[in-house]
This record gives sequence, C-alpha cells and structure tokens, in this order.
Amino acid sequence: MEVIKELPEVFEEFAEQRKNSFLAMKQLKDKGIPVVGAYCTYFPKEIATAMGAATVGLCSTSDETITEAEKDLPKNLCPLIKSSYGFAKADKCPFFYFSDVVVGETTCDGKKKMYEYMSEFKDVFLMELPNTQSEEALKLWKSEIIRFKEYLEKKFEVTITEDDIRKAIHEENKVRKSLKRFYEVMKHDPAPITGMDQFKVLYGSGFKFDRTAIPAEVDGIVEKIEREYAEGKMLNKRPRILLTGCPVGGASEKVIKAIEENGGVVVTYENCSGAKSIDKLVDEENPDVYDALARRYIDIGCSVMTPNPNRLELLDRLIDEYKVDGVVEMTLQACHTYNVETLGIRRFVNEKKGIPYINVETDYSQADIGQLNTRITAFLEML
Repeated sequence: MEVIKELPEVFEEFAEQRKNSFLAMKQLKDKGIPVVGAYCTYFPKEIATAMGAATVGLCSTSDETITEAEKDLPKNLCPLIKSSYGFAKADKCPFFYFSDVVVGETTCDGKKKMYEYMSEFKDVFLMELPNTQSEEALKLWKSEIIRFKEYLEKKFEVTITEDDIRKAIHEENKVRKSLKRFYEVMKHDPAPITGMDQFKVLYGSGFKFDRTAIPAEVDGIVEKIEREYAEGKMLNKRPRILLTGCPVGGASEKVIKAIEENGGVVVTYENCSGAKSIDKLVDEENPDVYDALARRYIDIGCSVMTPNPNRLELLDRLIDEYKVDGVVEMTLQACHTYNVETLGIRRFVNEKKGIPYINVETDYSQADIGQLNTRITAFLEML
C-alpha cells in the first residue's frame, strides 16, 4: 500500500494559511472591513458575518509570550490563557492587533478574569455563557446573542437584519457540511491520509476569511482523496486513534506527532478544532434566527457544561463510525474542567465502549516530548 504523494502541497497551503492571512487581514482593514476576533467555539460568528465583518480565531498555542503573560497572570494558569494574553499584551499577534473588537465568553474562571485585564487595552465584548444546557440557560444565551448583535450595530453604526443573519447561517452551514465531508474520509480503513494532514485543513480553514470560497475548495480535496484512495493510495493499516480533550494547535500538535510517528493514525478529533465545532448545523427551518443560533451553539459538548451529556453522545458516535481502537485525551495543565472530566471520559471509553484510553497532560513547552513518545508508544503497542 502506498501513502498519498500528490496532496501534500494542498495540506501545506492550509497549514500556512494562518501566516498567509496576516497580509489578507491588512488588506481587509485597508478596505474598511470590520474584523471581529474571538477565542472560543461558542462564538456565534454568523452575527458578525451578517454585518459583513471578517471573523478570526485568536487562541494562541505557543509558549513564546508566556513569560510576558506571567508578569500579570499566575504561573500555574492554563497555558492557552497565558499564551493568548501574552500575544495580546505584547502585540505579537497581527490578528489581535487588527481586530476592532474581541469577543470573550464566560467559559472558565481563568478566561473570565483574563478578559478583565485585556479590556484595559482592547475593546472586549464579553458574552455570558451559561454553564448548563437547560431551557432557562437557552433563554439567557439567546438574549446574549441578541445583545451581541445590538452591540455590533451600535459600535459600527449598521443595521443587522434577520435576513442578513439567515444568509450568514446558510453560508456557514455550507462550510460545516464541506468540512464534515472532509473529515469523514477518515472512515476508510486503512486511512487515506494522516491525521496531521487532516488537522492542517480543519485548523487552517478557520483563517480563510472568504467563507463562501471554502466549500468548493474543500470539496475538491475530498474528491481527490476519494479518487486516489480508489486507485490504492492509502496508509498502511495502523491503530486508529480518536483524539479528545483540550483545543489542539501549534505547540500541542506534538501529541498528534507522538501518535503518528510511533505507528498510530488519528482518524477523528472530538476537540474544538475537530468534530465539536462542525458536527451540528444551525436549523435553517427555525423562523426565529436567534433561537436557532442559541440552540446550535449551546449544544456544544464542552467540559464547562454541567452535566455534559453532549460530549459523550458525540464520542459515542465517533468511536463507532470511525472504528476507533483507542482514545487519547490531551489535557492542558491547570485546565480544571477538562482535567476533572477525564474520570468520566475514561469510564465511558473503558466501560461503555470497551476500548483502551490514555490521558496525557501537557503544556506548550517541548520539554515533555520524550515522555510523551514513551507513553504513547506503550499505549499503541497495547493496541
């Protein structure tokens, strides 16, 4: 069997998308197009795109600015928060620099307090995210989405109509459908591509500002993968891994590398940059656009929700659909909600699904790569 040879340039283009987008972002600003930056999968981007704004993800995944952040923030805080704040404070993130407003959300205590400090040097709009998925919580979240719309209207002196929002919902649903078709190629066994190449497209797509162009581009990649798979181009048979836990990207890609360089293949991602953010569409038949958006976003199965059945429901489906042999959970140090939830995930994977599970706790340094390789190699050999 042969590994795909002709697609890497496409995957690299997506991998470089974040860097390439720095220039594209400046061009947008020169044209007077508003830019809205955000840090979380709960961000209802359709409201911003409905007014013609570009949206961009600001989460930073490098330890480059953590020392700067630790001048203000505790050392024993989650590296994602410290990195995000450090890049903002040190002005080392072009996306943050060009954002007219940054949208935060009350997901965890660390981020909530970090946004307070960030608001001292940037316009920050904080959305009050409930920590449950009850009907009462839905009412609050819907009112927050409406409050966000009204904030944008006032700040940018525009009117955002419900028709504008419907159009934005339709366009973003098309993007989700295409990305879902793309990650579903990994249902093939053996896998057609590596999980790292799959991740490059999923992560890189968030930095393409012309959302309407994404479906055709991604559909073209899917067609090429399927055609080459039919011709026999695929990976050798490997243990099939589901990666779950904290957001992956940048420095934490070391976990994907540890899995794939030691004989496994990541066939599906349950975390924020994977299925969690793409799996469900906004209901376009719902006459109330704010209710439709509120229901879709509040249903995301993040560990900040109590209880969190939607994460287990998604894990359940992914393990079956992708014929998963083992689950690797990556948690970041001091990410309390995900670290506490590892017990429930381990029980679910071991007892309900009957497959092996391992949790690796890490940060954004490269100091633990040797240990990561040792632990993951032993886990893969057990499979």
